[in-house]
Amino acid sequence: MSSSTPPEPTSIDLHTHSTASDGLSTPTELVRLAHEVGLDLIALTDHDSTEGIAQAQSAGKRLGVTVIPGIEVNTELPNRSGEAHVLGYYIEWERPDFQAHLRFLRDARERRGERMVERLRAEGLDIQWERVRALAHGSVGRPHVAQALIEQGYATSIQEAFDRYLSPGQPGYVPRFKLSPANAVRLIRSARGISVLAHPAKISGLEEQVLPELVIGGLQGLECYYGPYDEGTVERLTDLASEYGLIPTGGSDYHGPGIHPTPLGGRSVPPDVAERLRRSAAFLHRLPAPPFTMPKPGE
Repeated sequence: MSSSTPPEPTSIDLHTHSTASDGLSTPTELVRLAHEVGLDLIALTDHDSTEGIAQAQSAGKRLGVTVIPGIEVNTELPNRSGEAHVLGYYIEWERPDFQAHLRFLRDARERRGERMVERLRAEGLDIQWERVRALAHGSVGRPHVAQALIEQGYATSIQEAFDRYLSPGQPGYVPRFKLSPANAVRLIRSARGISVLAHPAKISGLEEQVLPELVIGGLQGLECYYGPYDEGTVERLTDLASEYGLIPTGGSDYHGPGIHPTPLGGRSVPPDVAERLRRSAAFLHRLPAPPFTMPKPGE
């Protein structure tokens, strides 16, 4: 990282997705959209994938949009009490060991996508795995299965496809392989990245158990300014972030039209958050990267 201090961005979105995971815009298209809506800085945080970072950063250089290399890791809370996602920022994404772990997670997503298609076909729905795979330029996700369902006339929108077929309790839903949140923090730290608990408002046991344990394990941020959160929720979460000394991050969680309610750049995030992330990353990048071992399924 450069030792010079860059100008403070005036408009930022620290939670975005591209076709490298389950977003609908290519990394280049995403950066172009960010430029069009007046963003100075975005973080590309694809699920279990960094395949879009190089393309996004190249587009960002052309258009004057800074792109932070990021990741979003899906995790499962203890005792199957729900799920939580952990974001990573300023990761050293090209590290071979880190990429090997991400390939493992993407392979698990691929197997999940195939099983979803198998279950839907068993219900009499005429969709093909080859088409789902073609729709996913990168890692397969539920939005790609949803797009295939729309093409065949089984739904009119991605949300309808999720509600009717791809959510828990519906015929095409298949659970994911997930790390624990603590392991996701360790994985991100192995790439000398900053770990942030994503969209935490509805996480079961957040204040009583999840957050204290993750802070002890090295968590550095809390996503307070998330998508549709109202002022009361933001205030509660920023108070928690302050209590634990966490960086209060935020963003739209943009995947594309019709997937999340908040448009790209539609969530106001204090500009000093970007500088706090940058300073924390500069410190971490001077430290040795701790090793990480991927747990076996069921551990």
